[in-house]
Amino acid sequence: VSYGNNIVASVSEELEDEVRGYIGHFPAVHCFETPNLHVLNDAVEKKGMRVCFMAEYFLPDLNAQKRLPCDLETRFLDPEDLAELYTPQWSNALCEKRKELDVLAMGAYEAGRLVGLAGCSADCETMWQIGIDVAESHRRRGIASSLVSGLALAALERGKVPFYCAAWSNIRSVRTAIRCGFRPAWVELTVKKREFVDAMNAPDSSIR
Repeated sequence: VSYGNNIVASVSEELEDEVRGYIGHFPAVHCFETPNLHVLNDAVEKKGMRVCFMAEYFLPDLNAQKRLPCDLETRFLDPEDLAELYTPQWSNALCEKRKELDVLAMGAYEAGRLVGLAGCSADCETMWQIGIDVAESHRRRGIASSLVSGLALAALERGKVPFYCAAWSNIRSVRTAIRCGFRPAWVELTVKKREFVDAMNAPDSSIR
């Protein structure tokens, strides 16, 4: 994890030397990008691991928080309303493998059909992560921004800090975060077992 000027690393004992050597050799700003990243991957591969997820995280600018409109009906959903929604279509908004963390959601409906869903997971006691999915047929209509901004305000009203995560290459998602008053706060990089990474890259992967 880097907040801009340094790196905080949580590692297993077996990888400590490799990670310590890596972050001690390169400037923090370059440790999360190629070509330097190849050095880390080469080192951890010898221990049966590979570099896996890379993402940017955003925190709310409290002076920029406001509900953004869309032309559809929207409504809040509580955990008991989510049971039928753990499907691939809504896998960014909700996570079936840790559904106990999903505490609040907001849906957008057209003629009674759910076409957009933002969900909050209580990743820790004080912070809720927001994820968003919009049906492909309904994108570019401001639905994502409306749901994310509405859910962010709801989290703040409940005394929680909303945060947002996007893969670095997901420009549409990053734009949604910025439109909703979120600002870049930190970046994360994870290392996983080789088998996990290989499974994600398999043609029939269900991990995505």
